[in-house]
Parts: sequence; structure tokens; C-alpha cells
Amino acid sequence: MDSKKMRKMLEEKLQHPNRKFVFDREKDTLRIENKETGRGITVALPGIIAKWNEQKEKAIDETVYYVVEGLNAMEEKAQLSGQERNIFPVIRSTSFPAEAEEGVPFFFDDHTAETRIYYALDMGKTYRLIDKRLIEKEGWEESHIRETALFNLRSLPAEFKTDEVAGNLFYFLNSNDGYDASRILNDRLLSKMKDKVEGSLAIAVPHQDVLIVADIRNDTGFDVLAQMTMSFFTSGRVPITALSFLYEEGELEPIFILGQNKKK
Repeated sequence: MDSKKMRKMLEEKLQHPNRKFVFDREKDTLRIENKETGRGITVALPGIIAKWNEQKEKAIDETVYYVVEGLNAMEEKAQLSGQERNIFPVIRSTSFPAEAEEGVPFFFDDHTAETRIYYALDMGKTYRLIDKRLIEKEGWEESHIRETALFNLRSLPAEFKTDEVAGNLFYFLNSNDGYDASRILNDRLLSKMKDKVEGSLAIAVPHQDVLIVADIRNDTGFDVLAQMTMSFFTSGRVPITALSFLYEEGELEPIFILGQNKKK
């Protein structure tokens, strides 16, 4: 499967009189937008191709679903008042756009050198990132959005699946609620896992829909985590970072793996 074939498949499934498609050859992305409003969604073709190689039609259907839901959400009028329970933080890469399409800045906070914290209004099947124009319109304080989002995040369940590789334990959170990676912001959860591990606590957020917590007990564990994180990163619908982090004294430090050596 190459980009040309994938683009053709997506265009066929997303064909609609009110939509147009824009292909960026240099970035290898396909943008699907509303002809009337100019609002749209851009998808990275390599990531979808990687998922198609493993999941075939399921990968296409999933992409189409999220694009359609995202386009529909853009046409709905968003408001924060009365929707406090539906505000959550979302982790994104630092390469993620800082502005909405209209040039309005998104509301976000710095997190690590690799990640940022954006804030979203959950709209059921999808969510809308909160921009500063919406905050000003509602007359909210930015601090109130942060506090509300983190409070809601802590209320989400965190049920991990466990796997052991070469004497190291790996915990996977994959609830597919849109906030799996965001749980890296739940200090209570990370502290609980810190007390649980016997070795070094490492964390990875390769894409939006997975959080990996690792109990690294030997050098091989770092190599396994690096390979695992890269695999998830290349197959995720919303990639975040292929780097993992050490969690020490409440702080996240990037881990760089070179062969069998661990380097911070």
C-alpha cells in the first residue's frame, strides 16, 4: 500500500458534495475540508498506511469515522458554561499546530520538551480543542479550565494490562476514550505506580490512545521500551512522541537509548 492508493481509498469513502480534498505531497498528508466554511481535518497518510498493514479495512473505517465526527463537531457551536464535566486535558506533540485554522491561538501549556497540554471540550463521539477566543467569549479564567480539566482527568478509570519481557514489567492503558495518553498528567496515578515498581519507573505516550508505564529492572528493559514505543508511535492515529521518560521525584526526564546504554 502506497500513499497514492491510500489517498484514493480515503477520498472514495469520504466523498461528499460539500467536501474537497487537498493533498500535500511534501508532507504526505490529505486534508478533508468543508467547501463552505473552509474548516477541515488533515490526516498523515504514513500513519494510516502502517495501521492498514496490520488491521486492513479496520484502519480505514476508523480513520473515516474520526474524520466525519471531527468535521461534524466543527459545525456545532461550542460553549463551556454548563459543560464543566466535559473539559479534559489532551497531550499533543510540540509540533502540533498552536493555532486553529482561523488563526485563533489554541489554549495550551508547556509540558516537556516533547509534549504540550491542550484542553478540549468533549462532545460525545469527538472533542473540540479550546481556543482563546472561546475562553474570552465565555469570560473564563485560564486557571479555571486547567483545574477543571485535571479534576475530570483524575475521575477517569485507569485499568492496566500487564506484560513481562526479559524480567521487566510493562503496564498498558488503552481504554480508547481519547484521554489515555493524557493520564500522564494524573500525578496521583503516577505516584501510585512509583510505589508499585521495583526498578526505575519509565513512562511513554507514543500516541493519543495509549499510556505505557514500565517497571525497568535491567538495561534490556530500556531497549524493549524504546522498540515498543516506536512501534506504537508509527501506528497511532494521533502520534505524540517516540521518546519515553523517566519519572523521578515527580518530574519527567526524556530517555535516549543507544544500543544497550541508557542515556538521559
